[in-house]
Amino acid sequence: MKGHHEKDHIKCSFCGRDKQDTAVLIAGINGHICDRCIAQAYQIVNEEFANKSDRNVSRSLNLLKPIEIKAFLDEFVIGQDQAKKVLSVAVYNHFKRLMQKPEREGEAIEVEKSNIILVGRTGTGKTLLARTIAKMLNVPFCIADATVLTESGYVGEDVESVLSRLLQAADYDQEAAEKGIVFIDEIDKIARKGDNASITRDVSGEGVQQGLLKLLEGAVVNVPPQGGRKHPEQKLVGIDTKNILFICGGAFDGIEKIIAKRLKRQTIGYSSHKDRGEIDEENLLQYITPQDIKAFGIIPELIGRLPVTTHLDPLDAKALKRILTEPKNALVKQYQKLFRMDRIDLTIEADVLEYVVDKAMEFGLGARGLRSICEAILIDAMFELPSTDQKSIVITRDYAIEKLSHSTLSTLKAA
Repeated sequence: MKGHHEKDHIKCSFCGRDKQDTAVLIAGINGHICDRCIAQAYQIVNEEFANKSDRNVSRSLNLLKPIEIKAFLDEFVIGQDQAKKVLSVAVYNHFKRLMQKPEREGEAIEVEKSNIILVGRTGTGKTLLARTIAKMLNVPFCIADATVLTESGYVGEDVESVLSRLLQAADYDQEAAEKGIVFIDEIDKIARKGDNASITRDVSGEGVQQGLLKLLEGAVVNVPPQGGRKHPEQKLVGIDTKNILFICGGAFDGIEKIIAKRLKRQTIGYSSHKDRGEIDEENLLQYITPQDIKAFGIIPELIGRLPVTTHLDPLDAKALKRILTEPKNALVKQYQKLFRMDRIDLTIEADVLEYVVDKAMEFGLGARGLRSICEAILIDAMFELPSTDQKSIVITRDYAIEKLSHSTLSTLKAA
């Protein structure tokens, strides 16, 4: 009798439904599963396989030509043609390296990757270029910041955390991550603090550079999937960095002095710059060489693993004005969209744009300065108008001058 009673009360081990409430209840070794849970499990498995195949399809390489890559960058980033060319070629060659078929023994030519170092003043578009490339790529992409990295054993992040981010960007697909692109920002902040490495403990300088060597060169690096020290119990994943393209960017503040010193030394005697024309004092970064980066404090071994060096031009008034209005993500378009969400039409007169550009040039903050100035001018309107019935606002030059004069920015002096 007891056995019969237990048999009537068999339940699905997954959802807990009684046998009488199910159409079919299948018995396993230590449990049961009903028809509804089977259908649900089947759907989940199907979706998971579909997602994986979708990821594989989306990760199948979309081989854009360098001119097409540059055209895409042009939609979002103003100017910087040289940097765009270098990046377009590097990304194109990276795709080709990933697509090359293994050749027969004896005739195998292995194409090595060309990691890049981007040098440019703050606000000229280094990180924007990286983010824009990320939009168009079918390979995992991540942006890491060198300023948080320290030598192993110190507070801060280990060098391997750079690859943890790439693994996360690849949805923990190790194979996809091994074909990804990493942008390491603020690379200049890990420059050696002095010529003699033994003078001071330099835990976020040369030690980090030494740690980056194995990443850039191409080695199997043990990476904690969830990031370094918060989950010490996690299993490490061995990631081969041979096919990961590294792009490093930095402002290298003060490197112009090093370049100027080198150029002046070269202009003495017969090896002058007469053949190349006069030196452009306003844009010394265009003459940058690995030798200058070494003098700045980056170790030669790291420079050797970043064979392509390119620069970003300082932004002039014309470029800043175009940045305000032309790109797909232009500042003026962003503010108009913000006001449109409150059903308010924002109009900014042409001479206001001229005024904003003049102020940005005066403050010397590059494209980032444009946002600070626009925020200062529009902050009162953004604060007050959503609570009123006003349907439009026109920003005039007088309004802009008045609002900026009352902001903290007005105390800034020319850079």
